[in-house]
Amino acid sequence: MKNKNNVDVAIIMGSDSDLPIMKDAAKFLDEMGISYEMTILSVHRCPKESSEYAESLKQRKVKLIIAGAGGAAHLPGVFAAMVPVPVIGVPIQSKTLSGIDSLYSIVQMPSGIPVATVAINGAKNAAILASTILATSDENLKNKIVEFKENMKNGVLNKNEKLQKLGYEAYLSQM
Repeated sequence: MKNKNNVDVAIIMGSDSDLPIMKDAAKFLDEMGISYEMTILSVHRCPKESSEYAESLKQRKVKLIIAGAGGAAHLPGVFAAMVPVPVIGVPIQSKTLSGIDSLYSIVQMPSGIPVATVAINGAKNAAILASTILATSDENLKNKIVEFKENMKNGVLNKNEKLQKLGYEAYLSQM
């Protein structure tokens, strides 16, 4: 977490139970050198504070929001309605419907209030998407994204080389 007065990304979650998932977004933003802050706010349980926080994000010119929520999962959409920056929603897996409820709540926003939505528990992908969006105006960050993707590619090619060398049985025995 960086100085709260000058951050690029706000990571918001509806409950501390979301933190084990949302930490993956923070870790990736750390790797990319992107400033962020993390906040726990429930738009249902503390609507006034959520509204005040949204106003502070506008005043501080935060560039992007990553919002994780489970169940009814209104948090990403409410912030998308209140703050004029991209919002990336992370549906959090729920006990009742395994996160399908969260996914539908976030992805089915009404016209005019878009929320980019990643996979259930996909906080790292949310941070990758956020980084890519921010990289459109930051050449250094764009180079970091290119390097990240190159490293992913090389990892897959190295695994394939190992598979070809060892065969599947020996490969599996080493996993």
